[in-house]
Amino acid sequence: MTITSPQLGSSDAWTDARLLYALEEVVEKELNRHLKVAKDWMPHEYVPFSDGRNFPGIFDDGQAWEPEQSKVTDIGKIALVVNLLTEDNLPSYHHEIASLFGRDGAWGTWVHRWTAEEGRHGIVMRDYLLTSRAVDPDKLEAFRMQHMSEGFESDNRHSMLHSVAYVAFQELATRVSHRNTGHQSGDPVCDRMLARIATDENLHMVFYRNLLGAAFEIAPDLTMQSVRDVVVNFRMPGHGMPGFERAAAQMAIGEIYNMRIHHDDVLQPVLRYLKVLEIDGLGPEGLKAQEELGLYMNGLDSEASKFDEKLAARKARMAARAAS
Repeated sequence: MTITSPQLGSSDAWTDARLLYALEEVVEKELNRHLKVAKDWMPHEYVPFSDGRNFPGIFDDGQAWEPEQSKVTDIGKIALVVNLLTEDNLPSYHHEIASLFGRDGAWGTWVHRWTAEEGRHGIVMRDYLLTSRAVDPDKLEAFRMQHMSEGFESDNRHSMLHSVAYVAFQELATRVSHRNTGHQSGDPVCDRMLARIATDENLHMVFYRNLLGAAFEIAPDLTMQSVRDVVVNFRMPGHGMPGFERAAAQMAIGEIYNMRIHHDDVLQPVLRYLKVLEIDGLGPEGLKAQEELGLYMNGLDSEASKFDEKLAARKARMAARAAS
């Protein structure tokens, strides 16, 4: 695909304000498309409330939580807590994107709609976890308080284009994490709930991916640099939560989210759909960013292959132990 720079001239002329204005019609178009295909759903319909019991507290019949009360697998519990704590920071996420994208016009309508849809995810996941007694409720609340009290600051708040690029990948990453958690949870109810959440996340990814494609049309060099920066420095939004590094390592081994999944199921689909590495007509800075992005993806693929080999060897050792 060949892209030519707009009449506005040098990349330096593209301020965030001008980009927001230039992309307003695209946002309105994508918002209308989203509202036509998105389906409202009721969080309470996905929660097995009849399985619930009182916890100790104001109720005389309260029953203390015990690990064996849950049918969810160990890796499912770890991933569910990470996923929920990520969703819990929605107030901070809303503040970040509302401050950057604005609260007026199509941008503002999208910001509020996105926030409303994302709010369902935390509601249904917490209700499920408490009702099914999947995790220690006291620890879960302590983690929530610590995580939210520390706040959240986006790595990409300095740039509107960096933020759009980030969420295009991050929404897909969240979808993949939720979907794989459901598959590994050991509970069909949990799997259905997370599949419903993943559907929302996929629609959010499509919105931002299409917006990113439009940004390539009007500011190709700046957009390419933004994509390069975001891909090379990508971090999940929950990276600051308590115990994240250990949980992320366990989720990688459990094949919920790891380098291979990140490369194959998150980065590559967006880059391939937008044909980012095939764009022609870039200026020197855009071409440099494109080349660096390609080199990074090749390196990540190699690192992912090494991880795959280690994971396969680990599985073989575990199988041998189980058979002995």
